[in-house]
Amino acid sequence: MEDPTSSEAVHEGLSHAPVRVMSARVKLGARLVNLRSRRELLHNLVISDIRIKYKGSALGLLWSMLNPAFTLGIYYLVFSVVLKNGYPNYVIFLFSGLIVWNMFQNAVFSATGVIVDRAGLVKKVSFPREILPLASVGSAVIYFLIQLCVLIIFLFVFHHAPEWNMLAILPITFANLYLFAASVSIVMSAFTVYMRDMKHLMEVLLQLWFWMSPVVYSYENSLAGQLAAHHLKWFYFMNPMALIVLTFQRTFYVKTLVKSTITHLPIKMLPVWQPSSYLYLNLLMLVIMIGLFLISLIIFGRLEGNFESEL
Repeated sequence: MEDPTSSEAVHEGLSHAPVRVMSARVKLGARLVNLRSRRELLHNLVISDIRIKYKGSALGLLWSMLNPAFTLGIYYLVFSVVLKNGYPNYVIFLFSGLIVWNMFQNAVFSATGVIVDRAGLVKKVSFPREILPLASVGSAVIYFLIQLCVLIIFLFVFHHAPEWNMLAILPITFANLYLFAASVSIVMSAFTVYMRDMKHLMEVLLQLWFWMSPVVYSYENSLAGQLAAHHLKWFYFMNPMALIVLTFQRTFYVKTLVKSTITHLPIKMLPVWQPSSYLYLNLLMLVIMIGLFLISLIIFGRLEGNFESEL
């Protein structure tokens, strides 16, 4: 397997378009055009990332299915066997949120240090530097799609049908997930060039972020339920991952109110919203995420001017 800084796939992608030197003075419109013109390079980098990650592995991409399955098994054992929470079909509830979180976490964590890790490529070749963190997000998307297939298998095994009316909303929700992950990844990859400790700090922040998102607990027992008592529920939804996770859980887990398998009391698993509410909220978020993505490109442009000297 070739080194990523000298990969033929990378140079092949670079040779298909005229060289453009990116600097802090490049306008946002031109930056977007440059990214679009280098989409083949982005594709090659995504494939290169996946090949490098599983270099020498006997199971290869199969690990992208096994890792979340093992994690799911641990959480299921803890919350359904040891610390019984009484949630029916907890595997589907947990996994529908976990695959969303895995994509976000994998994208952000791998992208945070990607420019530092590929310093040789950055210093030797002129190309839109944003492609590097976007390639990390692209790799996370591939793993997400594989894990989504595993979730579909779980639905068949448990004879659990999704909420068909919600399926039409998922492309919008996925666009929100991609844009948010891309925005955070682009900004963090630039900051890490100047502050190398940022990658270690991000690892801690992602752990905290995970428990602040409604992945493991029901909506009633999450931070949202605590804040609702103080009329601060809006603060909970300032975390974009909250709505994204809840939309996936509402689509695949379906039920908003269930009976505890232990106490037989009702549990509010998800917000009691109509599908139309999810649609409107996701459309509103899409507008915000597009703006956030454009802002992340502007920030990256301001910071990339001294990359070569810092690296």
